[in-house]
Amino acid sequence: MATTRRGFLSAVSLSSFGLVTASTGLDLLIPKKAETSVKNGSNGPKVEELEDFVYDIENGSKGWVGPGGTAKEATVEEFPVSQSIAGVIMRLNPGSFRELHWHSIAAEWAYVLEGSVRTTVVAPDGTTATDDFEKGDIWYFPKGHGHCLQCIGDQSCLFLLVFDNGHFSEFGTFSSTDWINHLSPEILARNSGLPANAFASSPHKELYIGTGKIATAKKPQNIDPNIPPSYAAHKFRMETDGVYEKYPGGSTIKVSAQEFPIQKTLTALRMDIEPGAIRELHWHPNADEWQYVMSGQGNLSIFGSHGRVKTMPYKKGMVSFIKQGFGHYIENTGTETLKLIIVFNSDEYQDISLNDWLASNPAQLVEDHFGITPAQTAKIANHKKGIF
Repeated sequence: MATTRRGFLSAVSLSSFGLVTASTGLDLLIPKKAETSVKNGSNGPKVEELEDFVYDIENGSKGWVGPGGTAKEATVEEFPVSQSIAGVIMRLNPGSFRELHWHSIAAEWAYVLEGSVRTTVVAPDGTTATDDFEKGDIWYFPKGHGHCLQCIGDQSCLFLLVFDNGHFSEFGTFSSTDWINHLSPEILARNSGLPANAFASSPHKELYIGTGKIATAKKPQNIDPNIPPSYAAHKFRMETDGVYEKYPGGSTIKVSAQEFPIQKTLTALRMDIEPGAIRELHWHPNADEWQYVMSGQGNLSIFGSHGRVKTMPYKKGMVSFIKQGFGHYIENTGTETLKLIIVFNSDEYQDISLNDWLASNPAQLVEDHFGITPAQTAKIANHKKGIF
C-alpha cells in the first residue's frame, strides 16, 4: 500500500530505527556506533565525541512506496550530521513520473544509475527545457525552478538526487497537485480559463509519484510551442565529458561549475578505488562532503581535532557525510572496486593532502615535528598521490 507524502517525511526517526532494523535483520548492514578516541588534558576543553557519519539510505527507513515507484531519503531527520546536504534514491516505473514541483530552499542535482529519465524545467525568465538522460548523466536545477521527472522506455529508472540543504524535504518541496487540490474550482477556472469542473478528477491529495502512459515521442512539443528554450544547459554527460584523472589505485571524474556552468552550488566527483587501495589522507577547506556508495565496501575514517578519530565501515547503498575541514581517508576493504558518487557544497573543488602539506615544509621542521630521519623525510616528496 502506498504511504502518504506526509508519512514519508515523518517516517522512521533514529530513535526507532534500531527497533525496525532489529526486527528485519537489517541491523547486520548498519554500522554500530563507532569507538571514538578523545585525548583531553586535565584542564582541557570539554570535547564532544564525533557523530556517526554513515547512514544506510536504501535500508534505513520505509520511505515512500506506490504503484509508480519508490523513494528513500536521507535528510537531517534520518541523518542528523548532514545539515548542509540531503539525498534521495528514487525509482520510477515505466510511464511513471515525479510530479511537477519545485524546491524553495534547495537546488537539485542528480546522477542516473539505471534506465532513462526525461526532465522538464522552467526558469524564472520563462524559458523551458526538456532533456533525456541515460546512465551516467547528471542534471542540475537551481533553487525554485519548477520541474518534473519522467521514466521513459519500457524499463524502470533509478537515480540519485542530491540537494544543497539537509532540511529540503521537510520544509521546502512544493507540489502542483497539493496546491491545486487546495484551491476553489472558481479560482482554478479564472486562473486557467478552463471550466470549473475541469480539475474534478485531479488527485485529492499530493500525488508525489504518479502513473501515466509510456512516453514515445523523442522530442515532445510543449502545450505552448512558442515558449523559448532555456539558454542554460541543465544536462551534462558526467561519465564521458567530466575531467578524468587516473591514479595508481583508482580514478576520478570531476564536474564543477567550470565544466557545467549552471551547477553553481555543488561540485561532483565519481571516484573508483581499487581493492586494497586508499584515497590518501586529506581535507577540503571550502566544502562539506556527501558520499553515496554505488558498489563495493570500505572504511571511512575521520579526524575531528582534539584527538577525535572515528572509523566506520560502509557498503553499497549507504551514504556518508564529512564536515568541511575535517581530515579523512577512504580504504577499499573488499574484493571489488569501491565506486562512489561524491558531492561537495561548493562550485569549486579544493583539497589539501597531508603528504603534499608535509612536502611543502623545510625538511628539518618535519623531522623535528615527528622524530623521523632525513632519509625518511626525503621519501615524502616521491610518494604516490591521490589514490594508491
